[in-house]
Amino acid sequence: MKYLFAAVLALGTIASFSAAEAAGGCGPGWHRGPYGGCQPNRRVVVAPVVVAPAPVVVVRPGRVCPYGTVWRYGRCRAY
Repeated sequence: MKYLFAAVLALGTIASFSAAEAAGGCGPGWHRGPYGGCQPNRRVVVAPVVVAPAPVVVVRPGRVCPYGTVWRYGRCRAY
């Protein structure tokens, strides 16, 4: 019975640690420095990034000036 208790206690202790706790509470890609502050690791942590292609948007060019006028000399003018 005492071996079973010791095994459960040991497995529970190992299973309770996560990556952030193993890194000193700084999180992935960081570690504790000599004065206790979080510092980035020297190697770059590369995470896969999935980028979806942008949807194609087709916009009809609208009429700039009202009917009966045209764009000339920087403003709408009558014909």
